[in-house]
Amino acid sequence: MDLRKLKTLIDLVSESNVSELEITEAEGKVRIVKSSGAPLVMQQPAMVMQQAPAVSAAPAPIAEAAAPAAPAGHAVKSPMVGTFYRSASPGAKPFVEIGSVVKEGETICIIEAMKILNEIEADKSGTVIKLLCENGEAVEYGQPLFLIE
Repeated sequence: MDLRKLKTLIDLVSESNVSELEITEAEGKVRIVKSSGAPLVMQQPAMVMQQAPAVSAAPAPIAEAAAPAAPAGHAVKSPMVGTFYRSASPGAKPFVEIGSVVKEGETICIIEAMKILNEIEADKSGTVIKLLCENGEAVEYGQPLFLIE
């Protein structure tokens, strides 16, 4: 879907009493949901953008007394904003799993940005010890994706 058309649809939902709009075209499906503030846009199967949940003013119980310890291992971080995918296509085998041994420069995931699939390579050799993102999750620049030991 054209970015200008998507922006126009978002503006229409924002300025109207419509709380949800879903459009299906040949390129995929777009769903715009208005919540407190800005609309939430989901486009399938391509791009998924999510709005952070609203922060409540009510006090919440503190689960941890101390700050969490920094995770052990080297974090492979996202070089861009986009949608994280563990495999080359839906139903395909993931590039890496926990316990996979990777070499520097080896493809470990894909991040889709502006309908372009970008292969993300390991920036260090080692063993994958933790997956920090879910398949299809929106990721930010600099967000840790994997831990390699």
